[in-house]
Amino acid sequence: MATYELPDLPYDYDALEPSIDARIMELHHDKHHQGYVDGANSALEKLEQMRSDGDYGDIKGVERNLAFNLSGHVNHTVFWENMSPDGGGEPGGELADALDEHFGGFDQFKDHFSAAAKGVEGSGWGFLAYDHIADKPIVTMAENHQNQTPQGVTPLLVLDVWEHAYYLQYENGRGEYVDNFWDVVNWDDVAERYDQAQNADLLGQHTH
Repeated sequence: MATYELPDLPYDYDALEPSIDARIMELHHDKHHQGYVDGANSALEKLEQMRSDGDYGDIKGVERNLAFNLSGHVNHTVFWENMSPDGGGEPGGELADALDEHFGGFDQFKDHFSAAAKGVEGSGWGFLAYDHIADKPIVTMAENHQNQTPQGVTPLLVLDVWEHAYYLQYENGRGEYVDNFWDVVNWDDVAERYDQAQNADLLGQHTH
């Protein structure tokens, strides 16, 4: 049985329209995300075979494939849950307080995140992630799925800016896509991830 499996979308393909249209969601989930799941499982199988054979000649390439595809699987799994047909608006509670404290307010956070997502070179992601060392949320960018992202952070809110995520609808207008993303953000999901991340103990420095 495969280690990694494609999760179901928590809503219908057309549920996020007009921000993201149904055909994009269908292709993105069923084809692209499935591809990362298959790629990650394939890499695990090859690594198992390497251990069995004692032949690690292709270790670098296979480990790279695992990092790429598993990161793609993780990011997309969070991405689907980060959005909702009932999304939009602003967060409340502890998450809102954290954005005020660490970004100077929701608008400043939104501008920072949007700039990061729009500024990714080539294919990648904008992230709001929890930094367990500083015990605070930070904005980061990823090229592809895995490069330039700090180790040991937990994704809270992610935005896919690979062209397959928006091109059928927005063509090369990534900025408009990023702006419209805010209309479908599921802040309840982000807040739940924030709450769980605060209680994680990454390096034995638990302070909560």
